[in-house]
Amino acid sequence: MVTIHPTAIIEDGAQIHETAEVGPYCVIGPKVQLEAGVKLHSHVVIVGKTSVGEGTEIYPFSSIGQIPQDLKFSGEDSELVIGKNNRIREYVTINLGTKGGGMVTRIGDNCLIMASAHVAHDCQIGNNVILVNNATLAGHVEVGDFAIVGGLSAVHQFVRIGQHAMIGGMSGVENDVIPYGLVMGERARLSGLNLVGLKRRGFERKDISDLQATFRQIFADEGTMAERLEKEQSENRQGLARDVLDFIGSDSSRALCQPKD
Repeated sequence: MVTIHPTAIIEDGAQIHETAEVGPYCVIGPKVQLEAGVKLHSHVVIVGKTSVGEGTEIYPFSSIGQIPQDLKFSGEDSELVIGKNNRIREYVTINLGTKGGGMVTRIGDNCLIMASAHVAHDCQIGNNVILVNNATLAGHVEVGDFAIVGGLSAVHQFVRIGQHAMIGGMSGVENDVIPYGLVMGERARLSGLNLVGLKRRGFERKDISDLQATFRQIFADEGTMAERLEKEQSENRQGLARDVLDFIGSDSSRALCQPKD
């Protein structure tokens, strides 16, 4: 049977799996769905049209599924979808989506969202992402698989962060970050590639070498960015290098985070 502490408030309509646990003083709204093995520690608030995937654990004083901090929000029936096996630590806030952003805020699987992090409306977070303490994502941010956003960092709305990228702590990220990139700074600049992360995750040496060659070419001093990208496209790069080229070639409302001049 589902374990619900007697002090918890569960509103009519909430769907709670029989193996879920709801701790003391939690509040669960009428449109919330908790899947198998979900565990809520004390004082967790989950409201809105929010689904929490199997095995996810949420720690005290998190506020999940509240309406967006967006003046354009007009009460639309948007939602928040949280995947499987996530760890959401104390004081985390995650908001619903909006009509202007596809109606869904989404968290993937196996993410670690540390204390006091914020995920705003319409963010799309991949799998195995880490948001370190006090990392804050504005609306419509996209974060690729295995990316890490350092503590006390702030990411501007509509920014895309590619897979396996690393954002250094206390960085202000205003522009898109290439996959496998390493950025840092008060106004973040591209500092190289996340080589430590790539090696830890077992990427082949040749793939990393090809990626480094592409990186050096794209961000070289000679010629224009368009000319350098055209040359790299002609090399028919594959693997990690192709991920970077495809990312740069995709539509975006933000400029590209580049090395400091």
